Amino acid sequence: METRWVGPDGYEITPATRGDRQVLRLRRHGELVVDCFSIDELRQFVNLAELCEVITVPFGSRSPRGRQEALR
Repeated sequence: METRWVGPDGYEITPATRGDRQVLRLRRHGELVVDCFSIDELRQFVNLAELCEVITVPFGSRSPRGRQEALR
């Protein structure tokens, strides 16, 4: 499951690897802005308080028994 955060004005942050280092990849409207090596560096570009984590729920993750119980 991929972790990502979104913010106003089309900003999106995802973890990535650059060379052998982990980075926080900042995109705006799908275009790469910068790869940040720290939260402090990322803070220069976006207000961290305005970010929301996007949680992807896998489709069909419940068991058939769980679906039957939910219908009762």
